[in-house]
Amino acid sequence: MGKGRIYEEKTEQFLAPILERNQFELVDVEYVREGSAWYLRAYIDKEGGITVDDCEAVAREMNEILDREDYVEDSYIFEVSSPGLFRPLKKERDYARNMGKRIEIHTYQKRDGNKEFTGILTSYDEDTVSIQEENGEGIVFQRADIASIRQSCDF
Repeated sequence: MGKGRIYEEKTEQFLAPILERNQFELVDVEYVREGSAWYLRAYIDKEGGITVDDCEAVAREMNEILDREDYVEDSYIFEVSSPGLFRPLKKERDYARNMGKRIEIHTYQKRDGNKEFTGILTSYDEDTVSIQEENGEGIVFQRADIASIRQSCDF
C-alpha cells in the first residue's frame, strides 16, 4: 500500500468520530498532487447538503488532529469540501443510493469506440456494475475497467 493510501485511511479514521457526532457522511478522502502542491481532501455530505460552515467546523477540528498526530510526511494543504453535483460512487452506500438513477461511467479503454457511458444503474456487485442505456440496451462493466463512476446531472 502506498503512502497516499495510508494517509487517506488514517484521515478517514480520525474523521469518523467528528462526522458521526455532526451526523455528516464521509464521501471520500484523497491525497493528490496538483501542480507543485499536495492536497489532503475530505469530501463530506449530509441530508439536504453540506454548507461552508459545516466544512469549516470539520476542518477546524481535523486540523488540530493533523497537527497533533503529524502522520503526513510531505508539506500539504488540507481541505474539506462538498462532493458537488457530480458526486462519485465510491462506497457500497453510494451504489445503493443510486440504484435506479442515472449515472455516468468513464472507462480506461474504449469499448465499442466509446469511453463514456450514461444510463440507469440496474445492478452492481463486488466485480461488476450494470446500466441500462436510453435505447434499452444493458451493459455490464468490470469494476477494474472503470476509471470513474458518478451521479449524472442533466442541465
